Amino acid sequence: MDLEAFLHNLHYDIDKTKPPDLVVDWEDGPLAYKLYRGLQVVPLSSEVPLTLDGGEALVKPDLRHMGHFLWYIFGLTQFSQSVPASNSMVQNMGLLQLYRRFVPSGGALYPNELYVYLKLEDLPEGVYHYDVAHHRLVLLRKGNFDAYVARALGNRCDVSACFGAVFVSTLFWKNFFKYNNFSYRLQGLDAGTLIGQLLEVAKRFGFASGVYFQFLDRAVNDLLGISEREESVYAVIPLTTEPAIQWFADRNEGERECSATELCRELPTVKHDYYIRSRRVKEFPLLIKMNEASLLEWLRPIIRQIGEEKIVDCEDQAVALPRVKRLSYDLATISRKRFSPDGDFVMVKISQEQLAYLLQEATASFRYRNDLDGAHENPVSRVSLYGCLYNVEGIPDGAYHYDSAAHTLRRVRQGDHRLKLQQGMPSNNVNLSQVPLCFHVAGDKGHLATALGYRGYRIQQMEAGMLVQRLLLAASAIGMGGHPLLGFDARLCDEIYKMEGVTSLIQVPVGPYRHCPRLVGGLHV
Repeated sequence: MDLEAFLHNLHYDIDKTKPPDLVVDWEDGPLAYKLYRGLQVVPLSSEVPLTLDGGEALVKPDLRHMGHFLWYIFGLTQFSQSVPASNSMVQNMGLLQLYRRFVPSGGALYPNELYVYLKLEDLPEGVYHYDVAHHRLVLLRKGNFDAYVARALGNRCDVSACFGAVFVSTLFWKNFFKYNNFSYRLQGLDAGTLIGQLLEVAKRFGFASGVYFQFLDRAVNDLLGISEREESVYAVIPLTTEPAIQWFADRNEGERECSATELCRELPTVKHDYYIRSRRVKEFPLLIKMNEASLLEWLRPIIRQIGEEKIVDCEDQAVALPRVKRLSYDLATISRKRFSPDGDFVMVKISQEQLAYLLQEATASFRYRNDLDGAHENPVSRVSLYGCLYNVEGIPDGAYHYDSAAHTLRRVRQGDHRLKLQQGMPSNNVNLSQVPLCFHVAGDKGHLATALGYRGYRIQQMEAGMLVQRLLLAASAIGMGGHPLLGFDARLCDEIYKMEGVTSLIQVPVGPYRHCPRLVGGLHV
């Protein structure tokens, strides 16, 4: 299939991304975590702090801090048992048992993996895999790789001033087994929610961070010992406690360029044995083709992709939301409370103050350092929030665009759109008649393709996921739940909002909910 057609189908014609006779082999499904075998391991402390309510002093972390940091990002946090809904794809499985984490994931399959390059006083320097199942580090390469990582990032980061870096990868089979080629869209969004959580946790630990979307892929994959035909890194996030570090510096004039192929030659090839349980791993040539088309062999010139304000065709009606302070909350508590309601939403009138807190916190917390903006002080976000509002105190029902700079809702179309949105959902797992707020994260229709090629698509999905995670955390902080959905009609939503040049990337119903019948246990000491 042509890659342009594939991306079009991913967004507007989902049925064409999966065989019509697809039968999911649940019994041979992969684990939601990767297990390396035969390598040195370093246990991490399970006595995690139960509160994360503010940035700590900037001190160099030790192994104990890193264990807590990784657990709050991607560790196994809950075990739950429930009975699948009658319309669920897994209703024939009986009791549904899941290990949960603080970030959402399509089907709770968690296709991403975390790797870390660490330089701590109480740990051998090297590259590690975070073993989620056992809450431990697995040593993949021992040694100092400052110069290698710096060159893989185009010499745009002072890696020597960082105590480490996190690599967020995607292991393709982990959700391809269920979603087939549609998994490609999910993988970017899942990586984004993970990065969003990582950045929020980093703030609480007093770590400064920056997200690099542009790097020499094969060099980074080789460092970790992974094959891009199975798995590939989507983002690199260096971490430091030195506030004066220069982020995203341009290469010095006359500095020699380095290709991924050349850099790979500097390290001996390693291949590690790992286990994912599946006995039959099917081929996914289209995902491999998309990944190969997104790889960077060279980093010249570095693309700056600062967002542009999109003109929104709004009615005269504009609602200035109440001025509220930033939410102050304990991230640990809010992460534990975060819940994705299905049929559990309940219709309750929403106050303007609640809506103001929700929108302001989601967009304000979304600002982050990245190599697309570079040193730009106040970049315009490349993704934005729209919403269909119903039963909000003092605000007429309608479809709105949120202007975060003015903290204002601009009405695009009046009326109650819940029935229309419901008709656009192929699955009735969420009853939108019970949902007062239905948000859509929107981004450029060209998904940054002109500047970034096919890599732009996955970056856009990641940024959408990052905003979704901030929206979910803000909702949890004010006592609401949110359920990210890709089963929606993007064309219908674009028509509701009269979108020009942008499109709806993901749908997130948000509102009060009742607790569903399930057994939940926390996985911490």
